[in-house]
Amino acid sequence: MEPSLILKALSNETRRQILFWLKNPEDYFDETPYLEQGLTLKIGACVSDIQEQSGMAQSVVSSYLLMMQKAGLLEAERVGKWTFYRRNEKTIQDFAEYIRNEL
Repeated sequence: MEPSLILKALSNETRRQILFWLKNPEDYFDETPYLEQGLTLKIGACVSDIQEQSGMAQSVVSSYLLMMQKAGLLEAERVGKWTFYRRNEKTIQDFAEYIRNEL
């Protein structure tokens, strides 16, 4: 865990919002297309769904997701041509402990 990378990722409101949406993705994303593919939102949300929810350009959202993945806040899983993102709860918990104990 690199606290500086996490703090930088969390310095943007939209990136924090994405983490919030992915905490309970069933509240923010339609699971129907996932179920039709034999998947659930437990795999994460696909980039296009996150982009649609944010209202931002796909390239911006993709760069945000990549930054958050590099910081360890997100995990990515590729299925066919789709990439799904979900929260990395271990890193989030480790960072919370770091804040609680170190700062």
